[in-house]
Amino acid sequence: MLNSIKYYLLIITLCLLNATNAFSSVKKIYEKPLPKNKTLNKNGISYIASDSAFSVNFRFRVQSRAAMTTVSDKDFSSKEWEMRVRRLRLRFDGFMLSPKLSYYIQLSFSRGDMDWSDADNSKINVAPNPVRDAMIFYKPHLNFTLGFGQGKLPGNRQRVVSSGELQFADRSIVNSTFTLDRDFGLFGTYSKDIGKAVILLKGAISSGKGRQNVVANNQGLCYTGRAEILPFGTFTNKGDYFEGDLEREKNIKVSLAGGYSYNEAAVRTGGQLGRDLPKPFNIKALSADILIKYRGWALSSEYIKRESNQNEILALYAGNYIYTGFGHNHQLSYCFKSKWELAARYSNITPNSKVKLKALYQDDFWFGITKYLNNHRTKLQFNIIYTEKKDPSAIFTNNYMAMFQIELGI
Repeated sequence: MLNSIKYYLLIITLCLLNATNAFSSVKKIYEKPLPKNKTLNKNGISYIASDSAFSVNFRFRVQSRAAMTTVSDKDFSSKEWEMRVRRLRLRFDGFMLSPKLSYYIQLSFSRGDMDWSDADNSKINVAPNPVRDAMIFYKPHLNFTLGFGQGKLPGNRQRVVSSGELQFADRSIVNSTFTLDRDFGLFGTYSKDIGKAVILLKGAISSGKGRQNVVANNQGLCYTGRAEILPFGTFTNKGDYFEGDLEREKNIKVSLAGGYSYNEAAVRTGGQLGRDLPKPFNIKALSADILIKYRGWALSSEYIKRESNQNEILALYAGNYIYTGFGHNHQLSYCFKSKWELAARYSNITPNSKVKLKALYQDDFWFGITKYLNNHRTKLQFNIIYTEKKDPSAIFTNNYMAMFQIELGI
């Protein structure tokens, strides 16, 4: 079995090296001039009307993935295979009438990216939905922006970072368990320079029901706020919103952040996500995170705690319950000048006393190798994951997973 694993690792390594050369060759073929008013740049394909009445920028990206999970940490034979298009996205953004009035639209088309299973889990959201983001922004002042529509809430750092800007093939178990995700509502962002430092304040008042454009609603709303402090100034090319130090910051850059969310009368187990609850409950979420980048090194850590007024009887005996407790995630990486990156991650989720007799305790250990061909736009990722799960009966389920993913986009 070990020989088989070595064989698979050798094949993947050769694929990484060959794909690197192939993408470099293909890039030269498409270096042709575009028609007037159209430009191809690092942010996609752009068009600006001749009278400057509007603009549109088009981008797409696809993540293709293959993964194998072992039976256990002692039996390396395959328990299951995952082979699919994890994400397929189209994105449009630009302005209308004036640069002060802008829009952002993002659509998803892969099965796992449209919450396809929600029809089985929820009576509120009964159909797959390709609409991930549909936001209208108004910028009355250089430092202040208002948004209205469906978009990401200002929650934990790994959520506000795009899935196309991750240094591993996917986000951590902390994010998947406690994240706020997307919602429909009113958003606001304010920035202030204080000497060299920068302060960002973000807030939202939203439905609290998630991104599926719920028709029926109750009296509850969700209130979310986040503050970010950059004591040494802004990151190069907004590097605080992509993982890994691809810019190899010449001076140390730091971001300190904290957030709070109160979802009143939530009807889903994760607030904006999850299965239907038997009745509404209030959900509180507190998060804190830090990001440091310097000369290729990147360190990020985040902590999230969730509380609810659900009672213990419901938590123990109801089929759907709110996972209350805490989680923390830590990532360390180094990006070489050649744009090869080595990264490690440790994640933990721990249930509190209300749900400890029903919920899992889990530790994840990730190791990743990434080759960035065009920064995060086009990259090859190989991850090894070791998972330790302890169920309420104190029975451990440990296994390994090997995952290979190609991301390609503009």
